[in-house]
Amino acid sequence: MVVSVRRWLRRIFFVLLLSFFTITMYGGCRFIAVWIAPENPYRVPQGNALKVFKPETSFQNDAGSIYDRLRLFYWYGE
Repeated sequence: MVVSVRRWLRRIFFVLLLSFFTITMYGGCRFIAVWIAPENPYRVPQGNALKVFKPETSFQNDAGSIYDRLRLFYWYGE
């Protein structure tokens, strides 16, 4: 059996390059994901902004009809 040292060195070099590029790509994608994400969507508003929140106690308490509720859902997305 003939063991080629050059072939094994090329394989090791290939694995090292693949590992390096994989780690670099993962780090780049993670950096872009952190850069794109908003800071904190649930933070307390500052300045003249108000955060309005009304906990809903019942499904049909003040919604009127299911049509109005569905219209609000498509309008605001909530």
